[in-house]
Amino acid sequence: QVHLVESGGGSVQTGGSLRLSCEAVGQGYNYYMGWFRQAPGEERVGVASISSHGTRTFYADSVKGRFTISRTNAPKAVFLQMNDLRPEDTAIYYCALARTEPRTPLGADAYHDWGQGTQVTVSS
Repeated sequence: QVHLVESGGGSVQTGGSLRLSCEAVGQGYNYYMGWFRQAPGEERVGVASISSHGTRTFYADSVKGRFTISRTNAPKAVFLQMNDLRPEDTAIYYCALARTEPRTPLGADAYHDWGQGTQVTVSS
């Protein structure tokens, strides 16, 4: 049983930064991990993902150059450094884990375990 514990959300002004953290508790293997977000009334979309050993990363076009995903494997955790935040980044951010290599690294359907979500609010 995998339990994903997220932290680091909050409220910032446009141009500010936040760092999200997610620790995977209870699993003994390295898998793809990713960050997704869901704004009110919208679908959950992929923001960034990282391969099991951190050698490959994937980003949504909307966050390229502003967000950076990274991970550690001892402890198993994934991070999302978010810079130059904009009001359109406001959403609930979810950490996710894929137990097999996903064909679509930013596709939510490829991920099996999810965190509880953390709110990110960016004001203008």
